[in-house]
Amino acid sequence: MEPSQLPLHLLLTKKAVEEAYKGVESGDGGPFGAVVVCNDEVVVSCHNMVLKHTDPTAHAEVTAVREACKKLNRIELSDCEIYASCEPCPMCFGAIHLSRIKRLVYGAKAEAAIAIGFDDFIADALRGTGFYQKAQLEIQQADGKGALIAEQVFEKTKEKFPIY
Repeated sequence: MEPSQLPLHLLLTKKAVEEAYKGVESGDGGPFGAVVVCNDEVVVSCHNMVLKHTDPTAHAEVTAVREACKKLNRIELSDCEIYASCEPCPMCFGAIHLSRIKRLVYGAKAEAAIAIGFDDFIADALRGTGFYQKAQLEIQQADGKGALIAEQVFEKTKEKFPIY
């Protein structure tokens, strides 16, 4: 089958995978790629940039959301879709969700990445399990006045954010 005869979702998934290879070959980061599409047109095609930018948040999907927002000059991407080479981690899923992207299509399951050592991954937040979680992070809410002061920022600034 000629590439032009492939279904669009397959072409876009392949493009995300090509980005994953590109990122590894360039030394920019891990084997992850993402493509943001609007009205069947590619807005951006990105790969993992963690090593290049020395930034643990520069995953392919987060980078793609950031770049798409810049290119389209808006923070809301509800008319867009994202194609990812792999099931997104919780951070990437959060970026996708917060940008209001209407559809996520991913290729590989998280287990494929976990199997080669990407252990900071997915299962916990998206599936509600703790099997793969290795981080020993203590989480607690500030108590007393600290929590109250932090909560007040929302009440005191809500009129500035009518978009939601």
